[in-house]
Formats: sequence, structure tokens, C-alpha cells
Amino acid sequence: MKRVITYGTYDLLHYGHINLLRRAKEYGDYLIVALSTDEFNWDQKQKKCYFTYEERKKMLESIRYVDLVIPEENWEQKKTDCALYHVDTFVMGDDWKGKFDFLKEQGVEVVYLPRTPEISTTQIKSDLAERK
Repeated sequence: MKRVITYGTYDLLHYGHINLLRRAKEYGDYLIVALSTDEFNWDQKQKKCYFTYEERKKMLESIRYVDLVIPEENWEQKKTDCALYHVDTFVMGDDWKGKFDFLKEQGVEVVYLPRTPEISTTQIKSDLAERK
């Protein structure tokens, strides 16, 4: 079985997220999503989420491409996650291109997928703020 892992916040879930998860699943048989915890988002990313970790986790678990959701609690856990879950392929959006190539040293294939260009959580938040 080929295992794939991806990471993200997945707040204000939208079709760009779904496209990324669908394409990530195409690289293997089992897709693991490491979901940023509320604490990690706030303390290290300076992001405030609309939905809590548990709410975002439930939404991701309901998506047919996702087999397992685990917490992302720090930047450094990617190496240990890949070993712990026997990951074959690491997938991220191409805005992170080159940042995780160090995983190749562990024998993990690293793939950067193009984002869905016309949609992003940042854009949704901006559009909603303008409507006020």
C-alpha cells in the first residue's frame, strides 16, 4: 500500500482544498492529512482560524479522499510523521516548492502540486471583509 501525507490548516474548507486532496490521493492508496492544531496556528503561524481543530478535523474526515487525520503541532514533525506512518509520498501546494525536499533523504517522494488559482482561504476572508 502506498501512503501519502499532506499538511495544512484547512480553515473555511473550499473546492481548492478538495482539488488538492483529490490530487494528493492519486499518488497512493492511503491519504493522511496532518491538520494544524489551533495552538500551532496561533503560536507559530499567527493564524486565527474560524473553525476549531475538532470542527476542521470532522470536515476533513468526511471527505472520501481522506483516510486519516492527525494533528500537526510543530514544523519539525514532518520527518517523524513520515517514518511513523511509513509514508511513500509527501504532497504540498507549490507555494512551498523546495521547502520540504529534505524528506527525500528518508526515501520519501516529494511532490508540489499547483494550487487552484482562483480560490484561497485568504481571498475568501478578504472578499467577506469587503462586503461589510
